Amino acid sequence: MELYSRTRLEPNDEWFAYLQAFADQGAIAIENARLFEQQQRANQQLMMAYEATIEGWSQALDLRDRETEGHSQRVTQLTLEMAVELGVDRSEIPHYRRGALLHDIGKMGIPDQILLKPGPLTDEEWDVMRQHPELAYNLLSTIEYLLPALNIPYCHHEKWDGSGYPRGLAGVQIPLPARIFAVADVWDALTSDRPYRGAWPRQQALKYIHDQSGRHFDPMVVSVFKRLVGE
Repeated sequence: MELYSRTRLEPNDEWFAYLQAFADQGAIAIENARLFEQQQRANQQLMMAYEATIEGWSQALDLRDRETEGHSQRVTQLTLEMAVELGVDRSEIPHYRRGALLHDIGKMGIPDQILLKPGPLTDEEWDVMRQHPELAYNLLSTIEYLLPALNIPYCHHEKWDGSGYPRGLAGVQIPLPARIFAVADVWDALTSDRPYRGAWPRQQALKYIHDQSGRHFDPMVVSVFKRLVGE
């Protein structure tokens, strides 16, 4: 630091103390900026690691149940497109993505003999299968980072008319992310091949979604969905 004066400068101890304090504050500011930049980089790397872990969980689920391979990626993409079309705030979109990718994470707790059974499930087996949203809640609710994404794994089997599970929520009691995802989930299931049936024709699947508006699905979401897929 250089100082200039028209008159001869004869600094005293107080002046030197002031300059030293000023210099110390500058050094602290520079160090804080450096530490902040390091923290930002660390947070970014941590976020990337979290996202990679979520992708890995999603892929593991698809690999476990071969008949739905690729399902998670497809429904995630459609869910995000509908969310944007509905005007969901951009800051919320990452939570929608994480929730959609992990929508069936609770099935990790379902025994293979039920999850992978080639034929129809018994009533008792359905009771077990319907536990997977609550299993998802129990798993994800302990992870603070994923709490905002929990609505889809926990609520995507609720129905607009209140006949869904696990809590029998109805109408707008069902969180919007779950209402959006429910349409994407059923659409992909209907239009994809399964070992026990072929994919439905596009128009037949569209008719089903339309007919379930106000029953299974939120009519507002169905309207946006039909506009997106080009009924």
